Amino acid sequence: MAYGDYPGRQTGPLAFARRLWQSVAFRLALGYGVSVVLFMMVLLSVLYVQTIGVLQNRIDRQLVSANHRLMSHFDTYGLERLADDITETLTDGVNSDTEVYLLATASGKKIAGNLAVSRDLLKPTFGIVEKQVLRDGRPSYSRFRTEQLADGSILVVGRDMRDQKDLEQLIGNALMAAAVISVLLAIVGAVVFRDQLESRVGAIRRTAAQIEAGDLTQRIPVSGKDDEFARLSHDINLMLDRIEILMDGVRHVSNTIAHNLRTPLSRIRAKLEVASRPGTDPAQVAQATAFAIREIEELTVVFDKLLQIAEAESGARRQAFQPVSLNEIVSDVAELYEPVAEEKGVELRVHMDDEVMAAGDKDLLASAVANLVDNAIKYAGSPARVTVSTRQDGDTVSLVVQDNGPGIQAIERSKVGTRFFRLNRRVPGYGLGLASVTAIASLHHATLHLDDAAPGLVARITLPRLGSMTKR
Repeated sequence: MAYGDYPGRQTGPLAFARRLWQSVAFRLALGYGVSVVLFMMVLLSVLYVQTIGVLQNRIDRQLVSANHRLMSHFDTYGLERLADDITETLTDGVNSDTEVYLLATASGKKIAGNLAVSRDLLKPTFGIVEKQVLRDGRPSYSRFRTEQLADGSILVVGRDMRDQKDLEQLIGNALMAAAVISVLLAIVGAVVFRDQLESRVGAIRRTAAQIEAGDLTQRIPVSGKDDEFARLSHDINLMLDRIEILMDGVRHVSNTIAHNLRTPLSRIRAKLEVASRPGTDPAQVAQATAFAIREIEELTVVFDKLLQIAEAESGARRQAFQPVSLNEIVSDVAELYEPVAEEKGVELRVHMDDEVMAAGDKDLLASAVANLVDNAIKYAGSPARVTVSTRQDGDTVSLVVQDNGPGIQAIERSKVGTRFFRLNRRVPGYGLGLASVTAIASLHHATLHLDDAAPGLVARITLPRLGSMTKR
């Protein structure tokens, strides 16, 4: 089945026309095309009216000028000289094929001219009129003016409009042809535009169908053109990359949770099975119960961590961000971990810049710093030194935890933020500390960097300084 086909799809010209009309791209392109055609028709109509109007005004001015000239000759030289003047004008070879003249007596006797006398021509006109007349024995549609002279005779001065009408018809036919061609071009353009748009959108639909079928590795082909569809395809591909990463993370977390829960649950079950046997010493029962409670509490911590990571990744708490003093967070965390550091023989130092502020969730940021400090104390060894500090640099602020322990090899640093990844399995834990820190940093539009402190490790959370995001 070809792309775009579906069972029961109708075929034929009517079905094709219906599908075209249902296409938003076709209707949009056709609408623009019709708008252009209407604009062209208005423009051409104005051009037609102006052109014909200019020609007609020129003819009218020529008629008025000729009429005044002949009447002036009559006033000066009389009727006979006027008749000679008309005859000379008709035979001089200048516009002789279009000139219309008639000089007749009041009773209708023709004196000079090329028009046949009719009752209509003997009536003076108010202005210029257009009528069908007989010129040299042939019908002629002429534009003329009729004047009655002082002696009662009639003078008709006009112009044959055959050439003018031919020109009007020629322009009208050209405009009509242009209108028909414009409409056809609009329809063809709409179909081509629809096909082009369908081909670009079709790639997105095909990729979506493949992803819907379960293949999350599919991506939309991106053309080399830097147009709207290329940018849209790029953004969708980035979204698909993120979805694939999250889905892989979900699968990994599910598998890892199942694997990590099996061992403690098996231990709990074994202890409880031993404690439930008849004749078991009450001390053993109490010991098994305490063991089960301890293991369940640790599992509860794991689930709390996972929920915290999920909440941070969802961005649900971003709306509750408030101005937070990073110095206050560092002071509280250092005070909390000072007894732990002293017990393990670790020197805990604090260094803070003045007024280090950021927008965020105080509890989450404190949790992130606590995780970093806990890891530093846990993995640095004894004796060691752990320094917690705040720094301010331009538009960013930083929370920094540095130790002088063995550190982490560069090849392993990209893995330590993965959920349940544990670099040293001899140290108690579930591998969720740095994953939680990474999620909290992402929620705050911050970055977590792990660098070599030579010796040791420096973990740096870099956040936008309070007010810097608003300025941007």
